[in-house]
Amino acid sequence: IEEEGHVANIEQSIDVNVPVRVAYDQWTQFESFPQFMEGVESVRQLDDTHLHWVATIAGKRQEWDAEISEQLPDQRVAWHSTSGDRNAGAVDFHRLSDTSTRITLTMDVKPSDPIEQVGTALGIAGASVKGDLERFKKFIEGRQSATGAWRGEVQGGEVSGQGASSSNRDL
Repeated sequence: IEEEGHVANIEQSIDVNVPVRVAYDQWTQFESFPQFMEGVESVRQLDDTHLHWVATIAGKRQEWDAEISEQLPDQRVAWHSTSGDRNAGAVDFHRLSDTSTRITLTMDVKPSDPIEQVGTALGIAGASVKGDLERFKKFIEGRQSATGAWRGEVQGGEVSGQGASSSNRDL
């Protein structure tokens, strides 16, 4: 088994009882992540497509930067790390009804630390993501509205202007 090549693939879904716009708008308030993501100390939005994370993972404090590579209002947010341990993923939002949404989070994580690799192999990362989604559900259902909204669109890491894309929607 080659430890260097270990990549954890995580996929978790949860249904939330809020409209897709509310779920999406809250998820894009990245700086609120510490309110429902275990171990996340802070997420600082540097600009429309760059974030700086500080979190404790497997008992170790880590910092990394991430770039949003795709953001389609009410549909998807995708990212990849640009520093620190390699990670990438996407959050997809599926409208189930006027008042409910399925959120699916997929992630690929490549831990650099052997302890994290063992933890990842035991499914700790997947359980953590599941817990984060459950806490997000409680957070957003308890509020029934987002703490803010950013309705811009990002494709290929670039912010699209109003009307620059045929999939740009005014909802």
